[in-house]
Amino acid sequence: MLKEILKAIVENVSGGYGAVVMGYDGIPIDEYVISEASYDIPLLAVEYATVMKDIKKTVDVLKIGEMEEISINTNCLRAIIRVIDEELFVVLAVGSEGNYGKGRYMLKLKAPQLREYLM
Repeated sequence: MLKEILKAIVENVSGGYGAVVMGYDGIPIDEYVISEASYDIPLLAVEYATVMKDIKKTVDVLKIGEMEEISINTNCLRAIIRVIDEELFVVLAVGSEGNYGKGRYMLKLKAPQLREYLM
């Protein structure tokens, strides 16, 4: 079921390469990556776990609310990261020419479904 949710996210976003559910500890829970992906999406998610942990600490220290979404954009790839709960987040990798807005929408739409499944 989890892989099907991730697949639905990726396949509904033009330019989507893959999605990974990750723990802040850097341990991946599940993933869906298209075969044509030219980047190592699971490795990208693992590396971004460290970044997410640091951002989460900063948000907590500053007491500026709950973290919801982060995006990291390069000239080749956009990583949209949506918090699922206190321990997990989902990373969606979209090509630079892909539909970034639809990616954000799909993660916001599917995050409650991911949360419910993982509880």
